[in-house]
Amino acid sequence: MDMIKKRIYVADDDDNIRQVVRTFLSSDGYAVEDFPTGDLLLENFREEPCDLVILDVMMPGSDGFRICSELRKLSTVPIIMLTARDSENDFAMGLGLGSDDYITKPFSAMALLMRVRAIFRRIDFENQKHEPSQKQTVRVGKLTLQEDRRCILGGESPLALSPTEYDVLKYLMLHAGQAVSRDELLNTVWGFESVVETRATDDTVRRLRQKLGGFGVNIAAVWGYGFRLEEVR
Repeated sequence: MDMIKKRIYVADDDDNIRQVVRTFLSSDGYAVEDFPTGDLLLENFREEPCDLVILDVMMPGSDGFRICSELRKLSTVPIIMLTARDSENDFAMGLGLGSDDYITKPFSAMALLMRVRAIFRRIDFENQKHEPSQKQTVRVGKLTLQEDRRCILGGESPLALSPTEYDVLKYLMLHAGQAVSRDELLNTVWGFESVVETRATDDTVRRLRQKLGGFGVNIAAVWGYGFRLEEVR
């Protein structure tokens, strides 16, 4: 029986870019649908969610940041921001709204494919690496990691976490009380240190801190090194 293809939605107002991305990802076995605007992508996502979204920032109608924000209200689907703008503010805004990665134009199709593969590989690995009886339940403060459900509870309710946020928080929970370096997080979560900027870890941690208030934990900065998840008593 053929495996179900992972579905990817791509929004970019450049016809050539959409064609290249669609052709390249399709040749790697993904089912790809492309849209000239983010609004059309969002409309289709509401009707039929996909497994990953690639969003240009500058498009007619709602820009990629707005679409990313709207998608996060609906889903934790992985999102890659694709844009010609390369500034600290744009990078921080994209990650701050919940995107999982960020790549700037001009880019190679292979570089984008590697990002896509890394995200899916990370999710599949987490879902498959343990038998159900071996998956862990870990508690830190009022947080509970439930590996079998790929879920982290804050108190009694699941936290709304993107795939990247989940992976970062899970790793910090599994190493609670220990200093974890930025490079360690990059290698473990993103999967290829040389491509992803170190600031990705900082923005993901900043976003997590906003979601962890009241749950008896704090992600402390370890100056010049990384982070440590601590219980707050």
